[in-house]
Amino acid sequence: MTDMRALYQEVILDHNRNPRNFGKLEGATCLAVGDNPLCGDSYTIYAVVGDDDTIEKVGFDGTGCAISKAAASMMSVRIKGKTIQEAEVMIEQFRHMLTGELDPKSDNELGHLTVFHGVSQLPQRVKCAVLPFHALHAALEGEDEISTEGEQDVWNEDTP
Repeated sequence: MTDMRALYQEVILDHNRNPRNFGKLEGATCLAVGDNPLCGDSYTIYAVVGDDDTIEKVGFDGTGCAISKAAASMMSVRIKGKTIQEAEVMIEQFRHMLTGELDPKSDNELGHLTVFHGVSQLPQRVKCAVLPFHALHAALEGEDEISTEGEQDVWNEDTP
């Protein structure tokens, strides 16, 4: 295992053990529940969006595997201060990275979220990593809930 890969794994494990922005966010202007019924992961994503469409605060709660919890934690850190449009670009880029359509070394908005690139090699775990992003997208679109399965899965056709 390369040193960089070990560092990436440690970052993911740290965010799982010590999730940032974990907990219900009072005063959220939008929220959505994201469920992965195949594995039982379930998260609620909360956001406070200002009048200028800037995401001022983000929080999440729920349960899931290390990958989904770390993805929610790291996403919540990365998304603060972004506009809704910037957040949607980041969500799309994250999905494209996990489906092999985006090189994480290319010019993108992902920052430290590129640590999840290795998940693209584990098709059964892609939905774990993308679940919080599904829920954030749903929240920003005014939807109450989203699932990684069935008709609600906005990315079902593209996700392995």
